[in-house]
Amino acid sequence: MKKFCYVICLSAFMLIASLGVSYSQEVDPGYNPHSVYPIHESYMMFKKTLWRRMDLKEKQNRPFYSRNGELSTVIIKAVKAGLLFPYSNDSVTTRMSKETFLENLKYPQEETGLTEEEIAMGFGQEEDSGFGSFGDEEEEVVEDANDEFATADFSIVEIKEDMFFDRNRSRMYYDIQAITLLLPADKNPAMFEKPLASFRYKDLVEVFRSMPREAIWYNVQNASEHRNFAEAFDLRLFSSNLIKFANPKDNRIVDIYNKSRRDGILASQKIEHEMLEFENELWEF
Repeated sequence: MKKFCYVICLSAFMLIASLGVSYSQEVDPGYNPHSVYPIHESYMMFKKTLWRRMDLKEKQNRPFYSRNGELSTVIIKAVKAGLLFPYSNDSVTTRMSKETFLENLKYPQEETGLTEEEIAMGFGQEEDSGFGSFGDEEEEVVEDANDEFATADFSIVEIKEDMFFDRNRSRMYYDIQAITLLLPADKNPAMFEKPLASFRYKDLVEVFRSMPREAIWYNVQNASEHRNFAEAFDLRLFSSNLIKFANPKDNRIVDIYNKSRRDGILASQKIEHEMLEFENELWEF
């Protein structure tokens, strides 16, 4: 009987201890709440926040852009279905209302108002034709059902991630924090890249894994080896350009090296190479 009570007490203690560990990870400020695989900050010997630009129409990224299964299409449909929350920016602290998100999807309305000179000349004033009104018929307003951009139009993705060196496992990790969808300038009548919304990557992973038939990274070489979007991002099966790293002025690389666009691209590649060299040199310490 004593042995049985001892086993029960030991089991209860181990259960409470395990719950305490999981609870401490949730409330401990040392863990990043936006991380899919959280690591305590005390284990990070080095850390840098990076921003990357991913063009879904680029050849290497085409598996994320299969017809009717585009990354942007899957995300937008998830928001409309209430499965995903959009955010105002990539800090993913301020949620965007669904109404604002749907408004961002719409084509910009063309201004048809009259100028002050036209109003002064009498344009736009209702004239009495003398025939009166034919009843109280309301004017029918015909709205265009296709007044939104196509989901596939949002083919630019900005990735915010933390790069850090884990002293316990002695290797560098890339921890994606947020993803932002943008409308390319050539698709926007205003001729500038228009951000749609940002999304917490941790939420996206849950959505991708819950949609195994929709969120598919399409393997062109072997149809039996398709991957889920979440797995494809974990395996870094995408091509991107470094556009910003954390700095006091929050400038992008093209702003820092602003002699020309070419200089900005070359600087981006140089920084990428320097990060690789830094990672290799860490093994020599």
